[in-house]
Amino acid sequence: MQTSSPLAPEYDYLIVGGGAAGLSLAYHISQEPRLAGKRVLLLEPEAKTQNDRTWSFWTDAPTLFDSIVVHEWTQIAFRSPGYAEVFPLRRHRYKMIRGLDFYRFVHAALDANPQVTRIQAAVTGLENTLVGAVARTAQGDFQGRYAFDSRPPDLAQLQQPGRYHYLLQHFVGWEVETEEDVFNPETQEFMDFREEQYQEARFMYVLPFSERRALVEYTLFSATTLPKQEYEAELRRYLVEQLGGRPYRIVAQEAGAIPMTDHPLPAHDGAHIINLGTRAGRAKASTGYAFKRIQAHSARLTAALAATGRPPQNLTGDQWQFRLFDTLLLDIMQRQGERTRDIFTQLFQRNPVERIFDFLDERTSWAENFQIMNSVTPWPFLRSIGHLLRGRPGQR
Repeated sequence: MQTSSPLAPEYDYLIVGGGAAGLSLAYHISQEPRLAGKRVLLLEPEAKTQNDRTWSFWTDAPTLFDSIVVHEWTQIAFRSPGYAEVFPLRRHRYKMIRGLDFYRFVHAALDANPQVTRIQAAVTGLENTLVGAVARTAQGDFQGRYAFDSRPPDLAQLQQPGRYHYLLQHFVGWEVETEEDVFNPETQEFMDFREEQYQEARFMYVLPFSERRALVEYTLFSATTLPKQEYEAELRRYLVEQLGGRPYRIVAQEAGAIPMTDHPLPAHDGAHIINLGTRAGRAKASTGYAFKRIQAHSARLTAALAATGRPPQNLTGDQWQFRLFDTLLLDIMQRQGERTRDIFTQLFQRNPVERIFDFLDERTSWAENFQIMNSVTPWPFLRSIGHLLRGRPGQR
C-alpha cells in the first residue's frame, strides 16, 4: 500500500524491530563513516534485558562481534550409527554469541552515537509513501526515507502446502555443570545422530565451554514441536549415557523453533520498505542458521546505501541453485525425515568439512556443488524432483 505524504521524512532510515536483524543493520550503519550524517530511528517493541537465545555460526573471517564471542571451537564432531569423526577446523572457527551480550554491546554503541534514536514502540503498520515510508505506533507516526522491517512473517497465513515446504528447527537446551572434567572445550558436537529418529531428523548438539560446563540441545527438523517433557526425557537419557551416571546440575535453559521453509519470502515490500531477518528469508531453509546470513545482508545493504544512497538492486544476492538444493533437502526431510541422517553422514564421510561449510554458506563453485551432490546417494533427491514435478511436495 502506498500513501501520499507532503512532509519530508523525519529520518533517513527507520528500522523496525530490535532483534538480531534490526540491531545488526543499525550497528552496521553506525560503523560506516560514509553514513555518519544519516538519521536512524530504531523502533523496538520490547526491552531486551534477558538472555533469550544464543547464536552459533562458523566463519573463516573476522566479524564485527568477535569481542563478545563467548567461546570458539577449533574442531567439530559428527556422529551417527556406524560412523564418527572429529574434524580439525583449518580455515574456519565455530563461534557462539549470547543474545544478552549482543543486545548490550549493540545498544551501548547505538546510544553513544548521536545519529541513532531508539524508541520502545510496537509498529502496528508500515506503509510506503510517495517520498519514503511511515511507521505507525501507539506513540505516533514516524517517517523515513527507507524503512527496514524485521518483524517475523506470519507463515501460518502465507502457507501454500501444495507448493512449498514448512518445517521447524525446534529444540530444548540445558546448560549443565558437572563436578568432574567430562567435556572437551575444543570440540563442538555438531550433529550426534545416534538417537532414535522416529521418521524425523533428530540429533544432539553440544557446545562445551569448559571441561565442566556445556550447552546440550535436543534438536529436531520436523513439522511440529513436541511436548516439553519429551525433549527433557531425551536430554536426561543422553546426559546419563555420556556422563556415565556422573551428577550434573542445570544452570540455564533455552528453547526455540526456527522456521525452515522454501516459501518465497520477499526481500522488499514496495519501493521504500526493505525486509530483514526471517521476514526476508535470512534463516537458511535447509539448516535454520541465520546469524551470519543476517550479517552478510546487513553489510550488503549498508555498502549500497553508502555508495549510492539507495539499497542494492539485488537486495540479498541469493543464487537460484542453492534455493533448489534447499528445496530438495526440505522435501526429503518432510517426506522421510529419517533419511536426513544418511545424507549428512555421506556428506561428512566424503567431503572435507571446509567444503561442507562453504556449501552451506552458498559460496561454492559449480564444480564444488557437483562434488557435493555426487557424494550422496542420488535416489532420495531424484524422488524429490519427481514429487515436485507432480505437485506433491513433502508427501511420503
